Amino acid sequence: MKATVHVTLKSGVLDPQGKAIGHALSTLGFAGVGEVRQGKVIEISLDETDAAKAEADVKAMCERLLANTVIENYSIRIDA
Repeated sequence: MKATVHVTLKSGVLDPQGKAIGHALSTLGFAGVGEVRQGKVIEISLDETDAAKAEADVKAMCERLLANTVIENYSIRIDA
């Protein structure tokens, strides 16, 4: 199985990298770009065959290491 984890900053948390990306896009001539928020994608290959168990394991990984749950949200997708 493959797990894909998307980690993003919670709304209200300042995102200086997103601001820099937005400014750079404007400088490059891309008009009409609003707020830019950046995040990260983590792909994990798992030996698990039970999707529910895989999702529970990845959730534990997020809570313990992959996401700073004080300032970040995460979502998990499991593909067989």
